[in-house]
Amino acid sequence: MATENGTEGQDTKPGSLVVNSKGHLLRQPSQFRDWVKSDPNAEFPAEKGRYVLYLNLGCPWAHRANIVHKLKGLQDVVRVVVMGYELVPGVGWTYDGKDGSAPCDPIYGFTKHSQLYYKADPNYAGRFTVPTLWDLKRETIVNNESSEIIRMFYTAFDAFIDPALRKTSRPLLPKDKLPAIDAMNEWVYDTVNNGVYKCIMASTQEAYDSSVHALFASLDRLEAHLATKGTPYLFGDHITEADIRLYTTIARFDVAYYTQFKCNLGMIRYDYPKLHDWLRRLYWDKSEETNGGAFGATTHFGPIKKGYAFSFGQPHRIVPAGPRVAILPLD
Repeated sequence: MATENGTEGQDTKPGSLVVNSKGHLLRQPSQFRDWVKSDPNAEFPAEKGRYVLYLNLGCPWAHRANIVHKLKGLQDVVRVVVMGYELVPGVGWTYDGKDGSAPCDPIYGFTKHSQLYYKADPNYAGRFTVPTLWDLKRETIVNNESSEIIRMFYTAFDAFIDPALRKTSRPLLPKDKLPAIDAMNEWVYDTVNNGVYKCIMASTQEAYDSSVHALFASLDRLEAHLATKGTPYLFGDHITEADIRLYTTIARFDVAYYTQFKCNLGMIRYDYPKLHDWLRRLYWDKSEETNGGAFGATTHFGPIKKGYAFSFGQPHRIVPAGPRVAILPLD
């Protein structure tokens, strides 16, 4: 699977993005790719209190990890550190104490996320992305690839959580559905999760047109999938990884991507009734299915809207006003 982590940053300069000669967005692979495992003899064994999840509240890739962290009940097992949502040109992610973020890294006192990367590797020359999984014992980054961090969280720490939340009780990757989930993840990542970024970063009309039409073709495909299945979630009566990975894009669509990213061929609330129902069901649910509201509790529209307005070169840093209601109530 293609590397997916990070909302911005495509070369060695923090926050920079790269497009090819035809105007299409490119992504640099994540560089820290180790795994936390339940095996006590592993290089990075699962231990309570040993690891820290660094994120911000605007980034959709970090949002994935935050959802799974809450779904699995890992609050007392893996510490979370929240940095600011603004990507500062030439600096990267920083700590500013705004909207629920910390004023500095509470562990090391850092003011910039790049400092954590340089602590792990003084010669590091890649992106300073979130989410970042940190090992306190070895003082290094374990992994900075969101798609891999969430899969670690599914099972690696099960010995330390409520048995009702373990893989055996609530599988997010059921074996009989794994091939179909992986297949959907692949095209959803390319055309939807990353597709919205291809739209905003396109530097030619051809690149934008191809990206925006591919995006909406995939939204049409998802709408048809939900209509055909007739189930509350993408692969049945229970949440799977496919729901988590899609949710962080769809939750941002009407409030940010429609306006700020030029993804304006349609809105979820008006043009995709099945997707709209699916989104609202996840956002508003506070039952055992979402462990008391993992989706809504981790969705912060202030940081989302401000983060995009402040991080994509808008000279006047204007945050769009609408929509009046970020997520409409369930009928």
